[in-house]
Amino acid sequence: MKKILALVLALIMCLGCVAMAEMVGVSMPTQDLQRWVQDGENMQKELEENGYEVMLTYAANNVAQQIADIENMITKGCKVLVIASIDGGSLGAVLKTAKENDVMVVAYDRLLMDTDAVDFYATFDNYKVGSIQAQFIIEKLELETTDKTYRMEVFAGSPDDNNARFFYAGAMDLLKPYIEAGKLVVTSGQSDFETCAILGWGTPDAQTRMDNLLAAYYTDGTFPDLVLSPNDSLAMGIANSLEQAGCPIENFPVITGQDCDKANMKNIIAGKQSMSVFKDTRTLAAQVVEMVNAYLLGEEVPVNDVETYDNNVKVVPSFLCDPVFADINNYVELLLESGYYTEDDLK
Repeated sequence: MKKILALVLALIMCLGCVAMAEMVGVSMPTQDLQRWVQDGENMQKELEENGYEVMLTYAANNVAQQIADIENMITKGCKVLVIASIDGGSLGAVLKTAKENDVMVVAYDRLLMDTDAVDFYATFDNYKVGSIQAQFIIEKLELETTDKTYRMEVFAGSPDDNNARFFYAGAMDLLKPYIEAGKLVVTSGQSDFETCAILGWGTPDAQTRMDNLLAAYYTDGTFPDLVLSPNDSLAMGIANSLEQAGCPIENFPVITGQDCDKANMKNIIAGKQSMSVFKDTRTLAAQVVEMVNAYLLGEEVPVNDVETYDNNVKVVPSFLCDPVFADINNYVELLLESGYYTEDDLK
């Protein structure tokens, strides 16, 4: 009887440790943006706390490097790959290899396109990110009740990042009625996604485009009242341009953002940016670990969206976490009291 009990206990312990014996590969696009460093660190921490061995790589925004990293993860025996892609449509061949080796692939925050070899997608509600930015603008400028006309410029994210179109659509769908009513006027006339997109999300490129807009359409010394920016790296370039052009801090336009990067939170405190959508990487990392655990234990992988994210080959089952926004009024509670940042981080 004791032997039977011992065997049962050993079996239970073994089942509980199935995940602990496995290796998980985490491929991040770059270390140049603060958010990806935080994503990678949080993902590694969560996975290791759950007993996994983790291979974490950053690809320096080089697609060939990311492919090599993923190939190495497959060769080393990773049973799961968590991939935040540089270019969502460029990894088809290596993902095919992953599928042939029975490796589960989780697209992390950026959808992997044009392949059937992606099993799940974990992200924030990207359309909602844009909606939050637009709603902030609507309330900040009191567009529902005002008789004023505000000058506006529009920026969009990298066209090779599927999320960028969701951010853009979420914002513009809400702002379009105010543009049509004449309460918001895009002074440059540039508002379509392709014209406003910044390839690679580069701060210098956003600054250059803002420089060009100011030089061409604001020659009388005026400035926009509002700049729609989908994320913080672009918002930083926009703010740099405005500051160098001599825009007084008291006349800084409403500028949106996303990621709550430290430098941008300092800009919010200083009045050079109005808000940033907060996507808590701790929440997303914890959700991915739940998905990995479920898969490796043979359980149903948790998802909450099976309709939205079509990668041109299949609709990828997804889990969407909810974003919120941070501004001058709530950043202490949201970012400092929660332990996401320390006071020293934002000095």
